[in-house]
Amino acid sequence: MVEFTLPKNSRMKAGKIWPKPDGKDVRAVKIYRFDPDSGENPRIDTYYIDVAECGPMVLDALIKIKTEIDPTLSFRRSCREGICGSCAMNIDGINTLACLYGIDEMKGDIKIYPLPHMPVVKDLIPDLTHFYAQHASIMPWLETKTNRPAKEWKQSITDRKKLDGLYECVMCACCSTSCPSYWWNGDRYLGPAALLHAYRWIIDSRDEATGERLDNLEDPFKLYRCHTIMNCTRSCPKGLNPAKAIAEVKKLMIARKV
Repeated sequence: MVEFTLPKNSRMKAGKIWPKPDGKDVRAVKIYRFDPDSGENPRIDTYYIDVAECGPMVLDALIKIKTEIDPTLSFRRSCREGICGSCAMNIDGINTLACLYGIDEMKGDIKIYPLPHMPVVKDLIPDLTHFYAQHASIMPWLETKTNRPAKEWKQSITDRKKLDGLYECVMCACCSTSCPSYWWNGDRYLGPAALLHAYRWIIDSRDEATGERLDNLEDPFKLYRCHTIMNCTRSCPKGLNPAKAIAEVKKLMIARKV
């Protein structure tokens, strides 16, 4: 039988349990805590909040904990409207946005972890440096060769509609960190988020670098590590379908060789 040894500081330990407040609807919130500067193992701290005195979303609970109970808790957040993608984390076993996930959608304890299979900067903050570098590699901008028009690049209503379901991605990384292929090959496989954005620019009628974009993806790992497991689509908090976008890129790869 194969035996695996977890690396140092990877075993979680029990953390601090904070006092329980009085209230009619008190819920336990168990949060992953990790401070790399401390040299200690990650831990799970338990907080208690009265849901009746808290906003409806998980992000509201986190803000309440940080403001009223433990100011050392670290997490990203900004818009609170599902637009910026900052508050992506694993909540109740699901990669999602804390600002869009309701407390009432869970039963029992509220369990919050950082996005899986990503280096942790601190507590619920993942290191997205590599994720953003992969996004940059697909050239997420309009590439043109003809002379710039005097006013604007025009696009028909039909061609514009082709971008629906693609441009709405907020780069939260929920899809990529839900993908087993990305877990094991994240150094070379671009992942669902980057590939969805790649397809968005490949099919943009105004772009004139389709061949170069497809050439850039012609690699055993960049594109073809996708095995259509569909975790990416199931986890997208914006309801997008990265798996379909990846499949469409593969079809375009075949079409240009036929």
